[in-house]
Amino acid sequence: MSEKSTAAESKVGDQGDFPFTGDEPVVSDDSSPAAVVAASSTSGGSITLSGGKPGKAASDTAVHSRPPSHGKALSSHRLDCLGATQRDHCSGEPDLGTYSSENSEMDPKKLMKTKTLKLSKNSPEKVFKGTAKEDSPTKLRRRKGDSKDVKVESVKGSHTAVEEDSDVELTEAEQNWRETKAYYLSLAVLSLVSLITRIYNIETPAHVCWDETHFGKMGSWYINRTFFFDVHPPLGKMLIGLAGVVSGYDGSFPFSKPGDEYGDTNYVGMRVFCALLGTLLVPLSYQVVWLLTHSILAGIFAAALVIFDTGVLTLSRHILLDPILMFFILLSVFSCLKFLSFRSRPFSPLWWFWMAATGSSLAGALGVKFVGLFVILFIGYTTASDLWNLLSDLSVSLFLLCKHIFARVACLIVVPFLVYCFFFCIHFKVLNRSGNGDGFFSSGFQSQLQGNRLYNISMPQYIAFGSILTLKQRRTGGAYLHSHVHLYPEEHPPKQQQVTSYSHKDENNKWLIKSANQETNNPDEVTYVKSGDIIRLEHVITKRNLHSHKEPAPMSKHQYQVSGYGMNGTGDMNDYWLIEIDGHDTGERVQTVRSKLRLIHYHVRCALHSHDKKLPKWGWEQLEVSCHPNIREPSAVWSVEEVIDPRLPNVSFEVYSPSFVEMFMESHAVMTQGNSGLKPKEGEITSRPWQWPIDFRGQVFSGQNHRIYMLGNPVIFWLLLGLKAVFLLIWAAFNVGCKRKIPMQKDLKTYCERTFKVCWWLLLAWFLHYAPFWGMARVLYFHHYFPAFLFSAMFGGVMLDFIITLLCVCVPEGIAMKVFHWCILFVISAIIFSFYLFYPLAYGMSGPMAADEAAMMHRVKWLESWDI
Repeated sequence: MSEKSTAAESKVGDQGDFPFTGDEPVVSDDSSPAAVVAASSTSGGSITLSGGKPGKAASDTAVHSRPPSHGKALSSHRLDCLGATQRDHCSGEPDLGTYSSENSEMDPKKLMKTKTLKLSKNSPEKVFKGTAKEDSPTKLRRRKGDSKDVKVESVKGSHTAVEEDSDVELTEAEQNWRETKAYYLSLAVLSLVSLITRIYNIETPAHVCWDETHFGKMGSWYINRTFFFDVHPPLGKMLIGLAGVVSGYDGSFPFSKPGDEYGDTNYVGMRVFCALLGTLLVPLSYQVVWLLTHSILAGIFAAALVIFDTGVLTLSRHILLDPILMFFILLSVFSCLKFLSFRSRPFSPLWWFWMAATGSSLAGALGVKFVGLFVILFIGYTTASDLWNLLSDLSVSLFLLCKHIFARVACLIVVPFLVYCFFFCIHFKVLNRSGNGDGFFSSGFQSQLQGNRLYNISMPQYIAFGSILTLKQRRTGGAYLHSHVHLYPEEHPPKQQQVTSYSHKDENNKWLIKSANQETNNPDEVTYVKSGDIIRLEHVITKRNLHSHKEPAPMSKHQYQVSGYGMNGTGDMNDYWLIEIDGHDTGERVQTVRSKLRLIHYHVRCALHSHDKKLPKWGWEQLEVSCHPNIREPSAVWSVEEVIDPRLPNVSFEVYSPSFVEMFMESHAVMTQGNSGLKPKEGEITSRPWQWPIDFRGQVFSGQNHRIYMLGNPVIFWLLLGLKAVFLLIWAAFNVGCKRKIPMQKDLKTYCERTFKVCWWLLLAWFLHYAPFWGMARVLYFHHYFPAFLFSAMFGGVMLDFIITLLCVCVPEGIAMKVFHWCILFVISAIIFSFYLFYPLAYGMSGPMAADEAAMMHRVKWLESWDI
């Protein structure tokens, strides 16, 4: 061969550890479906087939002088390098490829673009096996000494090569059609089954189920343009609201609590929207596995595990964020793999398109829930690995490497950030009316909301003695100083009036500011409050003064209790507070909104303070207010939000309007704090991460006559656990065998190595979407596991294909095909039968609970922890 050809070959297997790339070998099929053999060697510049059937002399150059094609990536039960030359040494290293302009996209129609010589047309195995040139598991039995192997000979100038060419091309075209048909037929059938299972009887139950009370309500708020606070970014709820508008829902249903009947409300459109995205999880899973392995069978297994899992099915049939989140996560992974498939055509339009699609999908995942950060980490790792392998490719100049880096920064960092910001821009534009979430945000933020007291109004710039005001803590998610007529219980003496902080606007948030010297309180005299003044705060509704003493606070025992004391504004010396403006000298006037105030108790020498600790039910689960001994505590800072005083001149509140960047940053600070502070409601069933992979406990979605219980299909969950254990055992045994130099067929060794890399890549994705929950202090639910489950299911599809292949290699060749088909039949039948056993969990159960022997689910209550 030419020097150029030799140089191209020398790069095979030397460009990285990515799990989804490889070369296109030349292979040949025996006429028997159980014998797929490929072995070749180089000799001069021509090749022929044994048995008097020569190949084209040009085929050597066609295969070996071009850059490695990524249309033939790693195959999960077949081997790319079976047709490689001796120069490849069957290294088994996945090839990152050379960056040329040659087309190598992963199109199933181009999957067979190598010279497939002598096709067995009657092999049923080829329908399932992805690539016909590598489709029989028994091919791993073949060694070069086998009498049926293809032999390579040098026949330069042979006219028979030309005569055979038309037969070869015809065979290749026929096989391309078969492969394309099998790929798209499988994809269509799986997608149709997924759609049917998700859409079937979706209007039942006709009442609010579990978190539909939250996300249906939030969709209604978007339709009504009413501002609210939620711990998740806005994209998912905006899409639900958009689905409601498109389907004719008017946003009037209150979604008050689970179990509320929908009646005439047009709610089905929002459920159908979520179900459609849940449907798309199946074709995405199928295509991701195919891109990784080029095995149609592995894709079918992975898709089946997703279709027939009752947990994914239940989440997909309700108005929830989970199907939207999982859709964007899988779309990100799929787009990333498509982008990497164009690595031999850098900077082409499709290369740019799929990289930008990856970045946009990442923004979508993060825009639904912060859990999207996990897939960002995963794609980031994959991209870093790709760049690392580019760095090791000496054919890539430093200038070209910098172009690649800048392109990835633009599409995978800048584009996602801009798209993510665009979601919030829409969020702020749509939700422009005041709602119950106003109080979580700063005064300036609230001034942008129509209907808010601070919107487009004027109020005094300064405060004076005799002004009525509200105080808001200056921290992320800070609440209003609040009191009410209820007293502290006897276990927290003395039984004085409770003082709390409350996130919502309320008449009980109003206080009258007075001087400590009552004799100077002249209602007609305007005396501005200044830093260094000693004041009293009288609660407007109850007429009791803000008070503190050296009694421990109810929740924070090292801080002092704050209470309401006195009668009609008359109290004692413990009602005195020193007001200071943080960072300003004594004598500075206190400004509305802008001044950062510290209220220091005059006698106890502690600072008025609040935090995220909630009081028990006797305190209405409002936030505790205490007096902090550290008067310089950073969070013990307050500001005046509203001032009511007709004696004072007003200024427009527009001067306090924040910019988009300020609103964006504040929203994230409030969401982050709210997320970390989520606590379970009384009687609510929660779970811990250790319970999720073993399917220990589910989640009640509907508890009425039509009961729905979100539980993963236990057969699938436990199968995936077993497959992880089997994988680790096979991987450990393989590595021990390699270390001990145990003889192993080269083809089998390479096949195992490539499959292991695919499995580790999917396990890394599963780990990144599962492990972080172990360190979270917030309340957790079973549904948090399902993004990780998707990667576990895809791993399971690859492993089932791998195990079946190894089993067929181990059994006698005469029964290998029967074993192969029976294994497929058994796996698919077991998955479908398990779905038959547990499908009522997703579609609804009636009658007595499963603990009753007469119940329809009595025989399948395998664990006592299942509340079915």
